[in-house]
Amino acid sequence: MMSLWVCIFLPVLSAAQRSEPMFSAVTETMLPPDYDNNPTQLNYGVAVTDVDNDGDLEMFVAGYNGPNLVLKYDKQRKRLVNIAVDNRSSPFYALRDRQGNAIGVTACDIDGDGREEIYVLNTNNAFSGRATYSDKLFKFRNGRFEDLLNDDINEHRDVANRLAGRSVACVDRKGTGRYAIYIANYASGNVAPHALIEMDEAASDLSRGIIALSNVAEQAGVNKFTGGRGVVVGPIVSQYLSDVFCDNEYGPNFLFVNNGDGTFTDVAQQAGVEDPMQHGRGVTLADFNRDGKMDIVYGNWNGPHRLYLQPGSQSDIASQKFSMPSPVRTVIAADFDNDNELEVFFNNIAYRGSSSNRLFRVTRREHGDPQIEELNVGDAAEPEGRGTGAAVTDFDGDGRLDLLVSHGESAAQPLSIYRVNQGSTNSWLRVIPRTQYGAYARGAKVVVYTKRSGPHTRIIDGGSGYLCEMEPVAHFGLGRSDTYRCTLMHTHLHVGNKHTQRAHRHTLTQIHVESIALIPLLIGGPGERWRDREKGEEVRGRRWKGEAGAAAGRPGKKPLSSPSSP
Repeated sequence: MMSLWVCIFLPVLSAAQRSEPMFSAVTETMLPPDYDNNPTQLNYGVAVTDVDNDGDLEMFVAGYNGPNLVLKYDKQRKRLVNIAVDNRSSPFYALRDRQGNAIGVTACDIDGDGREEIYVLNTNNAFSGRATYSDKLFKFRNGRFEDLLNDDINEHRDVANRLAGRSVACVDRKGTGRYAIYIANYASGNVAPHALIEMDEAASDLSRGIIALSNVAEQAGVNKFTGGRGVVVGPIVSQYLSDVFCDNEYGPNFLFVNNGDGTFTDVAQQAGVEDPMQHGRGVTLADFNRDGKMDIVYGNWNGPHRLYLQPGSQSDIASQKFSMPSPVRTVIAADFDNDNELEVFFNNIAYRGSSSNRLFRVTRREHGDPQIEELNVGDAAEPEGRGTGAAVTDFDGDGRLDLLVSHGESAAQPLSIYRVNQGSTNSWLRVIPRTQYGAYARGAKVVVYTKRSGPHTRIIDGGSGYLCEMEPVAHFGLGRSDTYRCTLMHTHLHVGNKHTQRAHRHTLTQIHVESIALIPLLIGGPGERWRDREKGEEVRGRRWKGEAGAAAGRPGKKPLSSPSSP
């Protein structure tokens, strides 16, 4: 039975904003504008992935009228540097792709080798319909990144997307641990339906580096024509497998529910999330009322922004400030100050005048509606910023998320970096689930049960915001709570192993793993750096218990029932 969603227009629940600003600008020290690392150009989407395969996360920035950038944190210099340099001998040179007008980007493991490929959506000379230049699907092969779509086998299969699109995202539609690329094309009449590109295993020869690609959108039931805009992937209504939500322009939204066999059914109308008169942009998933169900928050272009809750014990709420129309682009939900509550960041573009970015805290209440409070966004307001994309990750390992904002479209502007001011005394937990192949488990659901505030759920991002993809990390602010339990579920296979660990200042009593090869835990208290814990590593006198991971197709156990309290 398909449950209905409730559209929430959030009323003003706080008379004044928090006086303390959330963000401070650190661009001048972290990424000062210059030709090589932070050129003044038109940029769009941002994806967070491990580009150089060294275990650290980099940010891939889609350059529209200039090169794509790959920003890496230099621990000695304590700043970001672009490793996709203008040198043909560099293994990252092809990623620059100066010919492409890149706007959307996502990363995931399409062939099961444990390393993420990078898909870049180009939209050369076209707003909709056909473009004059194809997208790129970069794989590290032969000691450098190469474009799989340019391989002879894929040229003959006519799989390269030469259509104008917007967002891209990763979805494991069959639960194998190998991902497909969902492409939100922007149709013109009967040209440019949504696409779904994945590896054709029967036609591929991985031992020889041959990866044959196919567009399976029609087979999967997602080849619809619309003005595609935002895409987000995860177990939205399904228990284990990933569903897909698309907020569209000049047409209703899509909510594709995974049928369990690799096909999808659009249930947006039944669920009440079509919103046909609005024009969607940034979108993300979060469990705002902590009922274990995924909620959807997204922005509409100069229309009312939405927060859809799946039904539960919470009553409906409404808020004029939250839904206030704006020229919105990226939307991010994260716990920036590690206080155990989620914030929602709206990145706006200065369009026909100034338009500041905005920040809201959505706080669950035990016996009432979630409370919505507008916060002081600080330096990240950017009233004259031409915001086109944004992403979060923890650059320096201090346990607080950093924010990167890209700009472009109507004016060339450099990238901006912001650091969180608040929450320095709060603790945190970062969980990095991986597939059976060792790649980041995009679309996995991670639940942490804290003693004081109950369950907190995160989805490992496979594409969200708008044109973007966040870090492949479940980041939890723990506030001052000292006891928590972590459960990993709803990902590729169903193995059901248990892990026990004793953590500094916190007790991780149980981790339930479903087809995950490794689950590093990055744990810390105030002032601490990341401490990476993997299977079998000694942690304060206790060891991981059980063996994580399993072969594809291994039958699994049912997930543990969620306790009412930790």
